[in-house]
Amino acid sequence: METLLQVENLNVTFRTEDEIIYAAREVSFSVGRGRTLGIVGESGSGKSASCQAIMGLTPGNGVTQADRIVFDGTDINTLAESKLEKIRGRDMAMVFQDPMTSLNPVHTIGRQIAESLRLHRGMNREAARVEAQNLLDLVGIPEPVQRLKEYPHQLSGGMCQRAMIAMALACRPSLLFADEPTTALDVTVQAQILDLMKRLQGEFGMSIVLVTHDLGVIAEMADDVTVMRYGQVVEAGPVGRIFGNPQHEYTRELLDRIPRLDRPSPVYEPPSREQVA
Repeated sequence: METLLQVENLNVTFRTEDEIIYAAREVSFSVGRGRTLGIVGESGSGKSASCQAIMGLTPGNGVTQADRIVFDGTDINTLAESKLEKIRGRDMAMVFQDPMTSLNPVHTIGRQIAESLRLHRGMNREAARVEAQNLLDLVGIPEPVQRLKEYPHQLSGGMCQRAMIAMALACRPSLLFADEPTTALDVTVQAQILDLMKRLQGEFGMSIVLVTHDLGVIAEMADDVTVMRYGQVVEAGPVGRIFGNPQHEYTRELLDRIPRLDRPSPVYEPPSREQVA
């Protein structure tokens, strides 16, 4: 398997007035070319912070340190921000959790997609408009000509997420970070977005890092999985092995929380008046 991304001993810290907080501590993982890595864990486990650090998107009060972050043969950990900007959006891209807050509310969908096309692919205004229309059609947005002229608030949550995916794929990146891409969507739309991502991955041959707290999504989408807790990797391996023979107690706890039809869910019974008294 050819490795596209290799992360070694990544640390992400945030300084407060009183202490330094580790969002990620000594995190290491790799992503194979054309494969999907699922990073799973509860809120606060450091999965999103790790991906944002790799992309160079750690907030201003955060510090990113790593032994190596090798992307397609280049250690991007040592690159100047000006050089990283040329990679970000063109060779690696990210789909964020909530499209309604990630899209710019004062610009049309078409303008936001075209911006990346003009910046990274050198297209003129008309060529970028045509390509943006094609991208909206590719991700399954109806009436793409009309949608290009609309603002984020005029689209549904599912359509906004499709528009975000179109923006991320505008430059045909070889690596896509998907940070909880379906959390803000209902179950039906979630399934449609996951199917869309799988189809586009096959068409473009890209690798995906899928961040989620949902092991059901991991089982459906991922080839490999990294389990994180309290900012650290506690277990990693192929999906089949992790689901079939988990080694870490936390992984077993996560798997036990998946609803199953062959066992009843615990029923909460309120205390009686005698117990309260």
